[in-house]
Formats: sequence, C-alpha cells, structure tokens
Amino acid sequence: MQSSTAAAKVQRPALSKGLRRVVVAMSGGVDSSVVAGLLAREGHEVIGITLQLYDHGAATARKGSCCAGQDIHDARRVAEKIGISHYVLDYEERFARSVIDSFAESYVAGETPIPCVTCNQEIKFRDLLQTAEELGADAMATGHYVERRLGPAGPELYRAADSDRDQSYFLFATTRSQLERLWFPLGGYRKCDVRDLARDLGLPIADKADSQDICFVPQGRYTDIIQRLKPGAVEPGDIVHVDGRLLGHHRGIVNFTVGQRKGLGIATGEPLYVVRLDAATSRVVVGPREALKTHRLRLRDVNWLGDEPLRPTASKPIELWARVRSSQPPRPARLDVAPDGSISVELVDGEHGVAAGQACVLYVDGSARARILGGGFIRQVESGSGIAPVPDELALSGEPGTR
Repeated sequence: MQSSTAAAKVQRPALSKGLRRVVVAMSGGVDSSVVAGLLAREGHEVIGITLQLYDHGAATARKGSCCAGQDIHDARRVAEKIGISHYVLDYEERFARSVIDSFAESYVAGETPIPCVTCNQEIKFRDLLQTAEELGADAMATGHYVERRLGPAGPELYRAADSDRDQSYFLFATTRSQLERLWFPLGGYRKCDVRDLARDLGLPIADKADSQDICFVPQGRYTDIIQRLKPGAVEPGDIVHVDGRLLGHHRGIVNFTVGQRKGLGIATGEPLYVVRLDAATSRVVVGPREALKTHRLRLRDVNWLGDEPLRPTASKPIELWARVRSSQPPRPARLDVAPDGSISVELVDGEHGVAAGQACVLYVDGSARARILGGGFIRQVESGSGIAPVPDELALSGEPGTR
C-alpha cells in the first residue's frame, strides 16, 4: 500500500496483470532505481542488471555519467535496500563495437550520430533483452520516460506525461517484437514525482544528479574519441561559400557543425553559417542563414509502428507529425513511400540546420501524449542549397548528445 504524500500525488499506472519475473535495467540513477523499487513493492520477482559499458577511468568520478564505477556501486546499494538480486554484466566490448566505433565512423563521414538511440537499439533492447529471456524473465523494464499502451493491434508507444523528460525521440527504433516484452513504468509520471517516490522508497540515490551529454565522452571532447579511434581519418580541407568562392581552410570537418556561426576562422564581413559538411571532399560549405532551411528529408533504417504496414503512396502522402531533434516538439509533415520502398518526409514549415545521421521521429499528431509511429535516420536533406548528403546538426539548438 502507498501511504506517502508522494504516492498520493500520482496515480500509479497498473504495470501488469499478475506477478511476473522482471529484469530491470539499473543504471544506478534515480529513474531505473524507482522502477525496480515499484515493481518489487508490487510483489514481482525483480532481477536488477547493471551494464558496465566503458572504461571506469575518466568517467568514474564525473557527474552526469552513467554505467561507470560509481553508478554500479549505487545500483548495488539500491538492490540491497529493496531486497532484490543484482548482477553486473560486462558489455564493454560490445558497447565499443556497436556504439562507440559507429559514433566515430559517423562523425568522420560528416554526420551527427545519436549514440543513445544506438545503445537502446542494439545494447539494451537487443542484447540485454535476450539475456533477460535467458534468465526466464517475462519482461524487461527500464526507467525511460515513454508510455507503452496495449492497442487493438498490440503494444503501442506514446509520449510521456512529462514533456520535459519525454524520451520517445530516442526510442523510435524499438520494434514491435521488443515492445511485446518491454515495460516503461515511468511513462505516466513527472520527474519531480519520481524523486518523491525514490524518497518514499528510502532509496539512497533520491537526490542524485541526472545523467547528461554522451556518457563515454568525458568533458564533451568528442574529437578526442575520434582522433583515438580513427587516427589519420580527419583530413584538412577547404571552406567554401555556397556560391563556389574559396574562403579559407580548416583542419578537419569534425570540428564544425551545421548552423555554426562563430569560430569559422574566416572573415567576410557578412554573417555566414555552416550549411553542410562534405566528407568526400573534406569541404566545409558556408552560406547565409536562409541556406540552412530544409523542407525534405530522405530516411534510412525506418522502423514503423503504425497499425497498417507502409505501402507506396502513389497519390496522396500520409499526413502526420515529425520531430527532427529532441529539443523541439513534433511539427506537421507528410510521409512519402516510393515504389522502390524508399521513404522521404516533407517538413511542411521547414526546419533550419537538419543533420544527416540524426533521427526523424514520426507521430500521429502534435499533442503532448501523441502516439509514436516510428521513424528513421536522416540519410539526405534537401535545403536551400540543394541536396546535401552529409550535413550536420544545428549547433545553436543546444541539443544534448550532439556536437
């Protein structure tokens, strides 16, 4: 029974019918710890698993990191407090191969990757979910802020109640088969209520700071990671205006981002922005702000969660809403499926500084609790300066986990 003030504030959603064996992915943070505590208090057989994902060295004592030394210790303390079994699995090698290496390769290619999506897609919801099944678990639960509901055609995903914490942008690649076995108990909570629940449960990490930025990049110096993993891959090149003028030179496209205005190393007397990065020629293309405007995206690796399968849209595109960065709400869009199966999205109002490598996440509408229809990674963008195969992210947006 819940008797605390925190519990009274929030109507706790039903997590399941009947008691189950559930693996909880415990990062050592507040959210996943509360999930473990709630499930254990409901009477489920909870098994906590913490993944060691990267070297403890630089990240062990850094605030805002996750899956490092202190976090593993915190997860153990929580497990002891709520009386559940807890295991630490060494996933460092597979994390380096699937997440860190692909992160570096994407940057060298002039893209802006989203390592959190890759980690969820390949490490947590593929590898760890398989481990949960091997342990005989009925489900795996995480502390993500997204809501899972059962619909007529099976489980559906919806934006979280706390719009500031909503993580649907990072979970678009979750497949239908994975959703059958995943629980997201925090989808109906606000973060402040989750902290209250942590105190109510007596968890020792109730006031612990949230993780932020890219977990494996100490102090945000992503170029250090790239230079270490891809020595010699960063080549100098030219800085070129969209009208073809040579304006200067640079020491590597990884040091630039689309939308960047300051620190270009050129003086022209007019405000210029990085419009795109061309890895094939090592060129940084700059131009006026209007050249950043994007209206059409071409997607790859699309994951579709709608009730009906995607089919070629010969006559009328699908009206929906799209989100091209996590810090902005969904906006009106149209989805086209070509006869060859390739998928493109038209942004009705356009967006500035859209990046290849980032995600385009699709929703039924623009409401705060909208259903997620899936999404894909941006392969190409069509902007004011034409098709840009390797553009980058808008630096001015302040997007966590980007350049």
